[in-house]
Amino acid sequence: MRKLTIALATAGFAALAGQAGATGLDIQVEGAANGTVHVELFDDVAPKHVAQITALAEKGAYDGVVFHRVIDGFMAQTGDVQYGKVGGDMSMAGRGGSDLPDIKAEFSDKPFKRGTVGMARSQSPDSANSQFFIMFAPGDFLNGQYTVVGEVTDGMDVVDRIKRGEGQNGAVVGAPDVMSKVTVTE
Repeated sequence: MRKLTIALATAGFAALAGQAGATGLDIQVEGAANGTVHVELFDDVAPKHVAQITALAEKGAYDGVVFHRVIDGFMAQTGDVQYGKVGGDMSMAGRGGSDLPDIKAEFSDKPFKRGTVGMARSQSPDSANSQFFIMFAPGDFLNGQYTVVGEVTDGMDVVDRIKRGEGQNGAVVGAPDVMSKVTVTE
């Protein structure tokens, strides 16, 4: 299994120092949820999705990307490397992906429970690209419908402090929490 570490923030971000042959990720962010979250990535369950997340991290694509959609009691979504960067036009955040191709669904019997990390997608099951979400609570209705890529193993208290969005879609207004730095580790 690979390990994904997320530290959450709203301001500032640093350059990425990625390494080939990665076994994990460290993501640092500042903000209302300032802290570190550790996620085990399930490369045995969703190898193509985990490889894509790792490749994007190695390129520094996640540096400065906001948590653009956060629904209380449901999940916090981030990873829009196209439109979700700090300093950009945030009105499009959540509609983009990356320059890598979309990934065919890798559904499993892993349930969506508190702390599960899943890949976001459009209506098409095979449209996941760069965006992912972390569950605040169980979401059994997602089981078998979205790809599970990992699970938070430490730092759910940080996830619980991510700034919540407004309205039915959970769009974050004002300064959202931001992944400031994402590094790949062995």
